[in-house]
Amino acid sequence: MAGLAAVLAVLLPLDGRVVMGAPVWLKPLKFALSISLYAAALSWMLARMDLPGRSAQRSGWVISVAAAVEMVIIVGQAARGVRSHFNDSTAFDIALFALMGATIVVLWLATLSIALRFLRRPGPDPVTARAVRSGIAVSLLGMAVGFMIVGAGGHVVGALEDSPGLAFVGWSSLGGDLRIGHFVGMHALQVLPLLAAALTAVPRRLLDDGARTGLIGVAAAGYTATTLLLTWQALRGQPLLAPDTTTLAAAGLLVAGVAAGAAAVLAGTRRRATAAHAIA
Repeated sequence: MAGLAAVLAVLLPLDGRVVMGAPVWLKPLKFALSISLYAAALSWMLARMDLPGRSAQRSGWVISVAAAVEMVIIVGQAARGVRSHFNDSTAFDIALFALMGATIVVLWLATLSIALRFLRRPGPDPVTARAVRSGIAVSLLGMAVGFMIVGAGGHVVGALEDSPGLAFVGWSSLGGDLRIGHFVGMHALQVLPLLAAALTAVPRRLLDDGARTGLIGVAAAGYTATTLLLTWQALRGQPLLAPDTTTLAAAGLLVAGVAAGAAAVLAGTRRRATAAHAIA
């Protein structure tokens, strides 16, 4: 998939065709990059958590095939110079979009299957285990926003589907865009394990395992709330960069809550360190 992304990056400036106001190869490139990150993170997790049995391997293969089918359709439609999503121009286009919807359902269910297996595994350490489980859970939430997009018949609320968008990502600058919550939620699969790796690098005298695990829990709660907030903002027809006072107030409460949670975790670390020093 990474190789496909490289090819698409080369095609992007060479092909001047435009679909829905955007370069024809931009959407395939974004999907290829996103799926590459998702697949790499999931592969690392499967190896790290050492899931047993053929069922986990089958789930991995199902996800790979579903993602491949999705990309074949997106790239094929781009090559034809037509949109891949919500294209009802011909019976063929309708069938392709329906097939894409089916592959997403399969991918979501296979990811859920892996997530349930993770719940029964202790993991290599408590910090990584919590990050992996939380990352998959939030990723499933982000993927579920994609079902909302399909049900709504489009990703833009309060503006036209082809309205002007932000650079590269294309998120609408005139209305709410459900793709934002979808994107942010899906990539918890990379963000939370990376945070766990960063916390593991901190010396134990500064952060013990209890603090690291607690901080991952706070981050996961904040990430989940952020995904929900971005989706709520989009459903109310607000562009990402033009939130109203209600959205800003909710964001402020979110930031304050995460800061308070992190402070409480760190305070617990200091108390444990003081108690251990007193005993010694």
